[in-house]
Amino acid sequence: MSVLVYTENWDGKFKKLSFELVSYAGKVAEMMGTTTTAVTIGEVSDDELKLLGKYGADKVICLKSDKLKSLDSQLYTSAIAQVAQAEGSKVIVIANNNSGKAIAPRLSVKLKAALGSGVSQLPLSLSPFTVYKRAFSGGAFAHVVLKTDVKIIALTQNSFDIVENNKAVKIERVDAQFDAPKTVVKDVQKQTGKLLLTDAEIVVSGGRGMKSPDNWGPLVELADLLGGATACSRPVSDEGWRPHEEHTGQTGKIIAPNLYIAVGISGATQHIAGVSGSKYIVAINSDKSAPIFEVAQYGIVGDAQKVLPKLVEAVKEIKGK
Repeated sequence: MSVLVYTENWDGKFKKLSFELVSYAGKVAEMMGTTTTAVTIGEVSDDELKLLGKYGADKVICLKSDKLKSLDSQLYTSAIAQVAQAEGSKVIVIANNNSGKAIAPRLSVKLKAALGSGVSQLPLSLSPFTVYKRAFSGGAFAHVVLKTDVKIIALTQNSFDIVENNKAVKIERVDAQFDAPKTVVKDVQKQTGKLLLTDAEIVVSGGRGMKSPDNWGPLVELADLLGGATACSRPVSDEGWRPHEEHTGQTGKIIAPNLYIAVGISGATQHIAGVSGSKYIVAINSDKSAPIFEVAQYGIVGDAQKVLPKLVEAVKEIKGK
């Protein structure tokens, strides 16, 4: 009856998101008076697996199979479902990221389980089982009741604090058996030498208010000084000012950094939908009526070309550069 949490690993290493999921699952398990079992897929060292115990996992199951070397959502769903059924898990926690969104709906159908997607808090109630999520691009919230026997919670990234709760974790390694995958991955190309936008804790993003691709220097410099990543709105990527992989929004990358600095972005609904999970939003715009200010915790009304250099100077002074 343990709470099962799927902890994704990247080339055998866990990231902050995995520890956030385990911390969350551990608290749900406490509410239910049960234990936490983490499942991961791939080649992961014992030392790395023990880190999940540091954040509250009582047991870690590591699945291995040559057929699981690349993400095949059908096979991953079957693997997680098998573990859930073997463990008798009634609650399954998964990330609401790209891989989670590929797996969670399939898992929901396979286990006949209600799915609460984009959840950002602990369950409000266990009877009835009620979860909290944002709605209408962050402009409202919803209480969703999950009525099935098995329940799936897809947790929004950066919505729950990591909590250390050291446990003597039990590690099990399982050689998973599957039929041949229906999809064959022939080539994988990974972005290297640059902080991934979806991993960044700080993101500095620019919109059409930057006026020209030639004005991007201070924005990139600010992101580098803060140890963050650069992003842009859809019109900017459509114009070819910035690469498409930097496009954030409903039709681009959905991100949830600790700090999102929006420079010259008006705040269209589609853009806000992609960044509303950010803990703090700082808006810089010359139009004081821009919708971005309605969702920002902090705002600066002014010309980005004048504000950005001053911000860069201030950060350099603080860092002693």
